[in-house]
Amino acid sequence: MTQEAKTATGAPATLWDRTRRLASQEILETALRLFTEQGYDETSMAQIAREAGVSQRTLFRYFGTKEELLGSDQHRFGQVLMDTVGEQPADADAWEVLRAGIAAMLALHDGRERALERFRLLHNTASLRAGYLEKWMRFQADLLPAVEARISTGTTNTRANANAAGETSLRARAVLATVFACLDTATMAWVDNGGEGDIIDLYDACLAGVRG
Repeated sequence: MTQEAKTATGAPATLWDRTRRLASQEILETALRLFTEQGYDETSMAQIAREAGVSQRTLFRYFGTKEELLGSDQHRFGQVLMDTVGEQPADADAWEVLRAGIAAMLALHDGRERALERFRLLHNTASLRAGYLEKWMRFQADLLPAVEARISTGTTNTRANANAAGETSLRARAVLATVFACLDTATMAWVDNGGEGDIIDLYDACLAGVRG
């Protein structure tokens, strides 16, 4: 049995919703093909619109900037990351919950080849990489309270508690910085290897090397 398509609110998708989603997907596929063939900076929005068979006005209605053509899924990725971290068992530590979140986020990519093309562009195009890393910094800020809760000392002494809170925040930031640095390293290694293996396995190897 096939599952009926749903909108973001959970309501059944209308014909207009499905048509819009298909048009958006076709534009994305066209843009990714052109970026891969001739380079991100060398590809114009006008060319993408022409190749996708839509007007520039229609293209800008779906994607306000060229950057959004590769970064439009980042909000969804961030939401899945946050939701997955929040759903983990209470006795799981910060490293475990973040790994679960990263695995869930990586699973959203629609196919190995598509993911490889996207990561290659993100890592090798300076303007895209800057925006990509900025979004990851936002993810870290959003995750900070959840990670702090996982490593809190739980002391009840007021003064000691204040000191512990500062130490907890410091440790949480260090954990997040390490996790995202390992994820970045893993994706770069995966791209360099031509998409061989799994990013999450490379992430585990990187984190194991850092943590000893």
